[in-house]
Parts: sequence; structure tokens; C-alpha cells
Amino acid sequence: MLAQIMPGTEELLQREMVTAYLGTDPTADSLHIGHLCGIMMLRHLQRCGHKPIILVGGATGMIGDPSGKSQERNLLDSDTLYHNQECIKQQVAKFLDFEAEGENAAEMVNNYDWMKDFTFLDFAREVGKHITVNYMMAKDSVQQRLNGTARDGLSFTEFTYQLLQGYDFLYLHQHKGCKLQLGGNDQWGNMTTGTELIRRTLGNDEEAFALTCPLITKSDGKKFGKTETGNIWLDPKRTSPYKFYQFWLNVSDEDAERYIKIFTSLERETIDALIEEHRQDPGRRVLQKRLAEEVTTMVHSKEALDAAIEASGILFGKSTKEALEKLDEQTLLDVFDGVPHFQVSREALGAPAVELLTREDVQVFASRGEMRKMVQGGGVSLNKEKLAAFDRPVTADDLIDGKYLLVQKGKKNYYLLTVTE
Repeated sequence: MLAQIMPGTEELLQREMVTAYLGTDPTADSLHIGHLCGIMMLRHLQRCGHKPIILVGGATGMIGDPSGKSQERNLLDSDTLYHNQECIKQQVAKFLDFEAEGENAAEMVNNYDWMKDFTFLDFAREVGKHITVNYMMAKDSVQQRLNGTARDGLSFTEFTYQLLQGYDFLYLHQHKGCKLQLGGNDQWGNMTTGTELIRRTLGNDEEAFALTCPLITKSDGKKFGKTETGNIWLDPKRTSPYKFYQFWLNVSDEDAERYIKIFTSLERETIDALIEEHRQDPGRRVLQKRLAEEVTTMVHSKEALDAAIEASGILFGKSTKEALEKLDEQTLLDVFDGVPHFQVSREALGAPAVELLTREDVQVFASRGEMRKMVQGGGVSLNKEKLAAFDRPVTADDLIDGKYLLVQKGKKNYYLLTVTE
């Protein structure tokens, strides 16, 4: 989990209780799994007796950080930022203890609180004079944007981002006794600007350190947290627990070995034993299953994990109509994402199954004869129940969630019908 660390950081952590912070921009009302590595760093920090602070960049979120970006991001209004902050705190509370007794309870702060009344002239005088343009220009994040292919170049607003982030560290150092900043490795330039600002403002004897985690990528080198369909979010309304569980279950063997060390709180001995067991028989996917269980439980709940496992069984194993009816609509759609999907009007209900499933616009079966033969052989199910007669009427009582019909043809062929008004 360690990419870069400033000399003296380890000694500091062993010597005293350290207050450390990690910043995140509230550009959405949910974190995604790309944020998890930093959150896990804070979790480890608190479990070792140190004090974690999560800083929500209400002010910096209004500007945008050029690190790792090729273009300027959209700016948010204060109502949206506040809403996003509250949602993020609820998510982070599953990882950090905000109610802990003693001095190391987790805390959430928003840099908008100390930046909103800071005038540009004051900022230029109190902060800007300590850091030279030469120093700022030398940062990789700035160089990449200046020399890259971005049409718009780098705006002055974004150029000042490292000063604003540096001031956050200075402010927290002065008001919260914060001596350590954590972040992703693309933040190293901004973070070291913060340690430099503290020393130039308060004196070279001030203790200020930075520690980064690697940017997590998949074994193919692609950025972690992104899939073909977008981010995997921590908010169950954005990414259902079933889809979340499936993401971890389907990572490669190589990725599973890395991820289980980063995204779970399992002991090293347990992880080593799991890796060894997995290598003996990779087909059982022991590592992926345990990884998926641990992370889904941590981010959602044990109940959500159980529901996700049961939902997985509907598509990949034997299941019942009751299990199907227990699924919420989003999970149902996620489970059967990718299977042939047809729409029929409500007026079609009441017709015999053979008529409904051989229509031109449905085509589950190529012909009435094919369907009759399969039904007689026991090879057709409606909503996970064997269809006893090919001509039995399909009515509104058969609908799942009031609008879905699941047809299974043979062992593996599924079809989802949505009944529209």
C-alpha cells in the first residue's frame, strides 16, 4: 500500500500519536472503489492508535485539481458540495470510528470553512509569497498539463491548486496539530508543497510529512475503479451490492492477490494461507470469493452480502421463485443484464404461454412446435418454476415486481420480458 514516504515519517508514527489527514474532492455524492485505498490507509492508521482526519475539499472542489487530468473539471455550487459532503461522511463512517473514546476519534473537516472568508489579497500575501513560481512549475502534474495534448492548457485557477492544498495542510497543522498528509501517488507534488509551505511559514524545525499509496491499476494496466460501464460506486443506489460483489468476484487471480492485501483488514497469515489455497486449485476462486465477501460486508453489510450471494445463485445455480421475488428491481436488472430482453404490452397478458413466447417481437422460441417439445421435456421455466403446459395462460399474477417475466429455456438460456403499459 506504500508508494512514497518522506524520511522521518516512520519514526514519527512510532514515537507518538499522529494526527494525519486525507483529502477528497466532493465532486459526487458517493465515493467509488478508486477512493478505497486511501480510506483503508486511514482505517489502518486509526486502528494503530493514530487520529485520522478526512478533509472534504469544499473549496478546492470548486476549482479542480490538475493532477492526472487532461482537462479542467466542472465547478460545483455550495448546496451540491454540502449534500455530497454529508453523503461521503456516512460512507466513511463504515471504515472509521467518529465516536471513538479518547483522542483518536476520526474527524471530518471541510476546507470551505477556512477558505470562504480568505480574500485573494490575503492569500497572495500570506501564502503566495512563500512558494516560488519556479518551485510550482517543476511539479510533474503541472509539467504534464503544460507539455501534454490538452487544448486548453492549464488555467491559473488550476495552477494555484497546489498552493490551496498546501494551505490546507498548514491550516490543519496549526489548528489540529496535523503532521502527516496521506494520499494517492498522483498527489505527491501537491503534498510536498504543503510540507514546504509549513516549513517556510513556521520554520524549518516544524514536523510535516507525506505518505502516498500507489495508484491501483488492474493487471492489464488500466485504472482501477473503472469498468466498461463506468465507476463501481460505494452508494448502493448507484451500484447495487450484487453488482459490487460481482466486480470483486470476477477480478483476475493476479489482481485478487494484490487487492486482498489492500482492501481488507485480514491478518497477513490469513491472506498467505488463502493465496496458497488458491494456487493449489485456482478454479475454485477461493481468493476472489473471500475478497468479495470481505469488501461487500465492509462497504454495505452482512445482509447485503447474503442477498448478493443469493442473487448470484439465481443466474448461476438452482434457485426458487421466492428468491426471485425477493430481489429489488435494480438487482433483478443487474442480475439479468446482458440476457435477451423483450418488451410486451400489458394487453398481451392472458394469452397462452406458447402464443406470448413465439411472437415476432419476442422470439424466445422459433416456433410453437419447438416450445411444445421443450415444455414436454421439462426444459422450460417461467419465473424459476417449471412450465407444466405450453398453452397455460400468462397473467398479471405471474409478474415479478408487477412488470417482469423471467423465461428459462434449457439450463443456461434466460430471457427477460418487461410488460409495458
